[in-house]
Parts: sequence; structure tokens; C-alpha cells
Amino acid sequence: MPNRRPVLLPRYLRLLGRLGEQIKLARKRRKLTAIQVAERAEISRNTLYLVERGDPGVSIGNVLRVLAVLGLEDQLAEVGADDVVGRKLQDARLLNPKGTKKAKNDE
Repeated sequence: MPNRRPVLLPRYLRLLGRLGEQIKLARKRRKLTAIQVAERAEISRNTLYLVERGDPGVSIGNVLRVLAVLGLEDQLAEVGADDVVGRKLQDARLLNPKGTKKAKNDE
């Protein structure tokens, strides 16, 4: 079965590229070689290369393994923690609940 690469918009590819670059910089700041990180994450050196490149075909599990080796795994849970748009949408629905029917007991 051929390995299919996800088709992403260019801006998403740039985001993944930045993520990969940040992971690579974090590895270098810790003075770890690619071989060390790959061995500790139990992935191939080629997979680490793809992670650091921001390749969209890399599984999120492999990205998490690399983040764990670097001590950054908890930062993954921060995605969406400060969801400004989501909170505004939620607040708007709470202040103006259009389409909601009143119960007969409320009248």
C-alpha cells in the first residue's frame, strides 16, 4: 500500500516547517545530536529528519516522541488552551442564544 501524503495549503506547510525548525533548534540548544534524539525517541534518523523538516506525513505520535525526548511534551497540550476565537463565539451564543426555544414552564 503506497504511503499517501496529505495535501495541505501552502500556509499550513509553512506552519509545519516552522514547527520542525523549532524542534530542531530545541534539539541543538540541548546539544543533542540527531542520532541521540532518534535513538531516545525510538524512531529512525530519517523520521527525525522528517519531523525537523515539518513533513506533513509524519505521525503526531512520532512528533510527540521527539518532544518528550526534548522535555517539551507538555507544550503540546497548550494548543488551543488560549482559544480567543472560541471563547468569543461561546460568549456570543450565551449572550444571544438565537434559535433556542423557551420551555413552556418559562413563560
